[in-house]
Amino acid sequence: MRVLIERYLHDVIIGIEAIFANKIKSILTALGIIFGVAAVISMLAIGNGAEQEILEQIKMVGVNNIIISPSSTSVSAQENSKGNNEEESSARAKKFSKGLTLLDAEAIAEVIPSVHKVCPVISFNYSAILNGKSKPVVLEGTNNNYFSLFNISLQAGEQFNQRQEEKGYPVCIIGDNIKNIFFNQEDPVGKYIKCGEIWLQVIGVVERRDFTASASDEMGISSTDNKIFIPVKTMLLRFKNRSLVRADEVERQASGGGAGQKENLNQLDKIIVQVNETENLNTTSEIISRLLLRRHNNLYDFEVTIPELLLKQQQRTKNIFNIVLGVIASISLIVGGIGIMNIMLASVMERIREIGTRQAIGASRKDIIVQFLSESTLISVSGGIIGIILGVALSKIITAMFDIKTIISVFSIFIAFGVSVLVGITFGYLPAKRASEQDPVESLRQ
Repeated sequence: MRVLIERYLHDVIIGIEAIFANKIKSILTALGIIFGVAAVISMLAIGNGAEQEILEQIKMVGVNNIIISPSSTSVSAQENSKGNNEEESSARAKKFSKGLTLLDAEAIAEVIPSVHKVCPVISFNYSAILNGKSKPVVLEGTNNNYFSLFNISLQAGEQFNQRQEEKGYPVCIIGDNIKNIFFNQEDPVGKYIKCGEIWLQVIGVVERRDFTASASDEMGISSTDNKIFIPVKTMLLRFKNRSLVRADEVERQASGGGAGQKENLNQLDKIIVQVNETENLNTTSEIISRLLLRRHNNLYDFEVTIPELLLKQQQRTKNIFNIVLGVIASISLIVGGIGIMNIMLASVMERIREIGTRQAIGASRKDIIVQFLSESTLISVSGGIIGIILGVALSKIITAMFDIKTIISVFSIFIAFGVSVLVGITFGYLPAKRASEQDPVESLRQ
């Protein structure tokens, strides 16, 4: 074994010397492998980043959630199934729906057995004021289910108690940015902050969490850092209830102040429903649609969305796209391998006299094969190492310049490097075999 190692080690050393003797040719030969490995690593990093982003969004959306939101257009059940005509449009005009209300949310929770939790949401833009500081905030009326549905934790304080939710007490839970701006290093729990014309007592602070810009508020994903959460009854009793007719709105409409503006008359901005089991999502969404259709006088003035299924479909689409990118990047590795084979074949023709001389002094066919195979393998290995460095750097540049999340995995590096070595051995064997088959007498005559 030691004799064999020493013998073939000598062949490898000759191959290394040949590489250094032809530096420029070796570098040009390795370029295909370098760019191929870099492309595979960077493409897989983009794919891993996209997949991680989708998983984070699914976690932020919550598991088994259904989002019910008001529709911009109101369509009757007959129109939805048969198409629109003048008689149906006239009949629809005589119908009236109050839109999404708190009673809808309570009916869903009471009637449908597959529903686990229901969370009504009302959102308004207000200004938070304290000690001369003012900041625009989103005031969100909801209940404690909101925090569990969206996996939101509190860094301080506690959630609303039953009495606060039922009686509409002026209490709130604030986002992390609100805490930093108005309370700085102080503990805000127990203190007061003014929102609009109402003073609210802070009973909790939401824990800060990362928020991706691509996350969609339509799916229920939004940053909590600039929000103030209050009980939904507090919103309806102390701030604004869109289902009530107010004197100022009547006067504004009578004076033409609301002309051309379509006001949102829904009491709720959305209802979030959590289903017990994932397999019940589609069935429950159909039952919810039928229930709301009956409650809304047979008008489709609402939309039912299943964010988790949409995100999973988006994830499947991205996975297919990532596979395509990986295949395209892998093609460059094959092209690099073909380049190695071509250069090595040309090298065999250039070094026929060298091959003949080695054979004449006792080198066997295996020695010639090991020599040329070691050259191609070393070129591909060195190209793979440089490609790994370039691929990692390229992934960092993509993240920095284009704000695209990339995750470099050890598996992708291992695969890219392994394929580059395999390409070097595979495409280097044919030239090595051809070199070993040269007739020493004919080689020396060249």
